[in-house]
Amino acid sequence: MSTVSNAVAQQENGPGALVTRYADDFAQVLPSHVKPDTFVRLAQGILRRDQQLARTAANNPGSFMAALLECARLGHEPGTSQYALVAFGNEVTGIEQYTGKVERMYRAGAVASVKAEVVRTRDHFSYDPATMDRPDHRVDWFGGDRGDLIGVYAYAEMKDGSTSRVVVMNRTQVMEHKAMARGASSANSPWNKWEESMWLKTAAHELEKWVPTSSEYLRDQARALGETIRTANRPTSAPPATEPAPAEPIRAEVIDGEAA
Repeated sequence: MSTVSNAVAQQENGPGALVTRYADDFAQVLPSHVKPDTFVRLAQGILRRDQQLARTAANNPGSFMAALLECARLGHEPGTSQYALVAFGNEVTGIEQYTGKVERMYRAGAVASVKAEVVRTRDHFSYDPATMDRPDHRVDWFGGDRGDLIGVYAYAEMKDGSTSRVVVMNRTQVMEHKAMARGASSANSPWNKWEESMWLKTAAHELEKWVPTSSEYLRDQARALGETIRTANRPTSAPPATEPAPAEPIRAEVIDGEAA
């Protein structure tokens, strides 16, 4: 009987129940395109699918909730191609994926398209920022092995027709980012399971510095537009005071040499 009671208690106080309990907190930071109920169901679904994650979340619920809160703040759905939840030791870590970073760029409203590609030894690649607004990258997509990864680049085409700053990174630079990633050497690390995606994510992360990537941009644009409208409707200067009508001239009649 005690075993059944313990199981019920764990279910009522486990990480899945904790997600439900704090649903309102998630709703406060979620942008409008993510429904709070959907967010909660997805978070609970991850726990059912990944037993290791569920155990880690139960042992360290604080790290699990912190990762979910960050996911909500960024406007992603947990456990999708946008945002992953990974157990590292006794802690749950949230990892924004490459597609999540690109999604935030599109969501901001200023970007028309995002281009990111890895470069391999047998590709043709040239880029001179002094004369080119974007790289010349030609790939023989059906020619077999393209060789080892040697670089990655990313840029955005803006809706006004301009091109953002082009981010170009070689292997050494990418490996420096990998060295800073927690658990990058473990077998379960995305760097070992999805290497090319992590290279793309690294370039997209650097591109974030040069393009709008969040809903704050839309709010700033709306605020600026509102200010423009208010300024347009505001009189440019105080209206001139109404001038009094000129006084009638004083007329005097001269009678017998005297003014009357």
